[in-house]
Amino acid sequence: MEVNLISDTVTRPTAEMLDYMMKAQVGDDVFKEDPTVIALETRVAKMFSKQAALFFPSGTMANQTAIKVHTQPGEQLIADKDAHVFNFEGGGVSFNSGVSCRLIDGENGTFTAPQVSNVINSPEFYHTPLTSLVCIENTANSAGGSCWDLNEIKKIRKVCDQNDLGMHLDGARIWNAMVARNESPNQYGELFDSISVCLSKGLGCPVGSLLIGDEAFISKALRVRKVLGGGMRQIGYLAAAGLYALDHHIDRLAEDHQRAKELAEVLHAKTFVRAIEPVETNIVIFYLDERVVVPEFLDVLGRHNIRIIHLGQGKLRMVTHLDYTARMHSETLEILKNLEL
Repeated sequence: MEVNLISDTVTRPTAEMLDYMMKAQVGDDVFKEDPTVIALETRVAKMFSKQAALFFPSGTMANQTAIKVHTQPGEQLIADKDAHVFNFEGGGVSFNSGVSCRLIDGENGTFTAPQVSNVINSPEFYHTPLTSLVCIENTANSAGGSCWDLNEIKKIRKVCDQNDLGMHLDGARIWNAMVARNESPNQYGELFDSISVCLSKGLGCPVGSLLIGDEAFISKALRVRKVLGGGMRQIGYLAAAGLYALDHHIDRLAEDHQRAKELAEVLHAKTFVRAIEPVETNIVIFYLDERVVVPEFLDVLGRHNIRIIHLGQGKLRMVTHLDYTARMHSETLEILKNLEL
């Protein structure tokens, strides 16, 4: 039995989800005639108290589209130094939008309103890029799935309003954040101009993300999606997976969070683990003692049929998910408890 903890993207549709997908009514979404896609977009937009939503094949394309709509070439966005839009989207910010990034040295993937204020370029000083957008990632992947404080986001919103800046939420794992903090989608919809949400991570869908905003924003996003090659045809089968997941896979995220905390507790007791990031949701990031060689550690786990991922610079990650069962969890805990290096 293989235990795959490299990401929550490795899940496969459940039998019930597949059955629901196969019964979907479909049409040509490029002509906006797929009823199941329309139902999903309408539902998600309403959840977040927004006017419209648009289905995307990936979260990266959704984020890159949002940045393109919010900005003009030569401008600058503000994000955390570990932000996904900067580190893990193939340089798309510069390639697609011609925009530079002003990175904040935040704490656990989050930053404060004063930090934002301090890095906004004066619009009168034409020697520096015009600041036009703030990007927030919740949960923060590289910080171990940490959650933002809504009160701090509200303060950042005020700074954005005072400086005429857009505000985008990379909500790839926003479902995890909302379950962990007992928050609701409309609380985020009230604060952000645009939001991307992912279906293929914690919710266990095979593919798909949505970009959410007002009608004018989504109308522009539709054109950008076309340019990026994101127009698809009978994708109601994929949208149906999203509808099923919204009904059945949100509350169970709490199980993933609990299992991640239990993994962290076992690792914390091991002498070969130097440090562990605080665990709030379904991601465990840890670092090995200097005497332990990362490839050798991964090889040892591999011999026990456990797969995790090395993110570089000694950063190791485990991610719990829908396909990581109670039996897998029990056996993994036992293996880690008995592991000596």
